[in-house]
Amino acid sequence: MTYIDGFVLAVPTANRDAFRKHAEWSATIFKEHGAVTVVECWGDDVPDGKLTSFPMAVQKKDDETVVFAWIVWPSRPARDEGMKKVEADPRVQANVNPMPFDGKRMIFGGFEVLVEV
Repeated sequence: MTYIDGFVLAVPTANRDAFRKHAEWSATIFKEHGAVTVVECWGDDVPDGKLTSFPMAVQKKDDETVVFAWIVWPSRPARDEGMKKVEADPRVQANVNPMPFDGKRMIFGGFEVLVEV
């Protein structure tokens, strides 16, 4: 069964084009190392919450946009192996492909697929 890595982050709105380029470039590397699909979504209708919300979770600033993203892997073992390869790949090192956002506020996790229709 497929396995999903999910991400929520805040990106400076002015960095939209830089983020898109970063995401496209990174997606190529993830796919080379076993990912099936990489999806990056730019927030369009992401309301602030009173108790919880995507903006609150990533401490979004007024000049930022929430991004919701996921990577589909064939399985958890494929993801574990692929992520090790991605992390070791010199093309994704910060000095080669710097993130155009504050990575400390990125939320991420791995998820077992429960329902897929």
